[in-house]
Amino acid sequence: MADRSALEVVNEALGKSPERKFTESVEVSVNLKDLDLTIPKNRLEDEIPLPNGRGRPVRVAVIASPEMAQKVRGVADEVIASTDLDEAVKNAKKLAGRIDFFLAEAPLMPTIGKRLGTVLGPRGKMPRPIAPGSDPSNLIRALQRSIRVRSKGNRTFHAPVGTRTMPPEQVAQNVDAVLNRIVGKLERGRTNIESVYVKTTMGPAVRLW
Repeated sequence: MADRSALEVVNEALGKSPERKFTESVEVSVNLKDLDLTIPKNRLEDEIPLPNGRGRPVRVAVIASPEMAQKVRGVADEVIASTDLDEAVKNAKKLAGRIDFFLAEAPLMPTIGKRLGTVLGPRGKMPRPIAPGSDPSNLIRALQRSIRVRSKGNRTFHAPVGTRTMPPEQVAQNVDAVLNRIVGKLERGRTNIESVYVKTTMGPAVRLW
């Protein structure tokens, strides 16, 4: 099969999916091959910045000392001071449901692991540690336009690359960025990918590779 451009495939996927009463996501579906996914290093787990954002809010929370909490207010979507950790633990499942990415000051990580790890770990949302006294504002802004890709033990996985309200050109650029990042992470690059499809939430899949 000859390669098609991401823009051509995105336009076809959008054209084949009738307008819905809600804003559909656009996603890529990647099928891997020739990888032993029982070996942890062969599993994909990555945070990928999208050049044009996801087309919907991506929420980032920071768990920090009161000093850093003050620094990131207005940048992070949610700030949890270390003194408020008890309240976060009580509402851990709701917190994990509304937050996409977590950051935490490194000295807090052991406590967070013990108290929130059973909720955040299985969801792939354990915080990324940040150095005490640093300014994570740029990292927060990068994560607010990022997605998380996790293959776990599955040969097929999906990644959101935008919404149908975004210009197709922007969605296509996001598709290319995600696939380039995935290819770079695989042991044998593109030869470890059997096929790639693009689809809207409820629309038919259109093959890209």
